Amino acid sequence: MGVLLMLMTIGGFLAAAIMLLIGAIGKKKWLRNFTLAGVVVWAVFYGVMLFGSSIASREKTLAINEAKEYCGFYLDCHLHTAVSGVRRTDKIGDRPATGEFYVVKVKVFSDARRAVLGLLTVDAHVVDEQDHQYSRDISAESRLAPQPEFEGRISPTESFEKEIVFDLPADVKSPRLDIREGYGIDHVIEAVLIDDEDSIWHKRNLFGLEIAEPQV
Repeated sequence: MGVLLMLMTIGGFLAAAIMLLIGAIGKKKWLRNFTLAGVVVWAVFYGVMLFGSSIASREKTLAINEAKEYCGFYLDCHLHTAVSGVRRTDKIGDRPATGEFYVVKVKVFSDARRAVLGLLTVDAHVVDEQDHQYSRDISAESRLAPQPEFEGRISPTESFEKEIVFDLPADVKSPRLDIREGYGIDHVIEAVLIDDEDSIWHKRNLFGLEIAEPQV
C-alpha cells in the first residue's frame, strides 16, 4: 500500500503542477484555488497515514533463523537475511576482546524466480537495552576465515552465510542486530514511504542475539 500511495502522490503532484500552469496561463483563479486545496488535503492525508502507521508500529525481535525481508521503494521483496548462529568468545586469533566478541553468522538468501539480486551498502550494527549502538569490529573480522561480501549478488534460490563481529561490553543487556541496506537516496525515499521499516519514527525488526553461549 505504501508504494502505491507514494506513486499516487508523485502522479498527483505532477498533475497539480500542470493544472497550476494551465490556471496561471489562462488566468483561471478558480482552477488554481481548486488545485491548491486538493494538494493540501492530500498532503494532510498522506502525513496522517505516514506518521500514524509509524506511531502504531511495534519493534519486533526476530528469533534464530527468522527471516527479515528487504523491499524499500521497490515492488519486489525477494532478498532476505536471517541470523543463523551466534557465538561468544574472548579472543579471535591474536586479538583479545575489550569486553566480549559476538560472532554473528548472517544468512543472505533470495526467493526470486529469475532475477539476480544483491543487497546494497549494508549497515549492520548492534543496539542494546539502552539504545547504545555498536559498530562492527572490522579488525577482529579480518582474523576470521575469508568471508563473502554482504553485497554479493545471488541467483534465484541461492544463499550465502557471512560472519560479522561485534566487541560488546561483558554486561551488555538485550543486544540485538539491526541490518539496513540501501544508498542515501533510498533512505530519503523510504523515510516518507508509508509503513516502511525505514520511514520516520517507524519501529524496526531486530535480530535477537541473547541465544549466544560463551565458546568453550
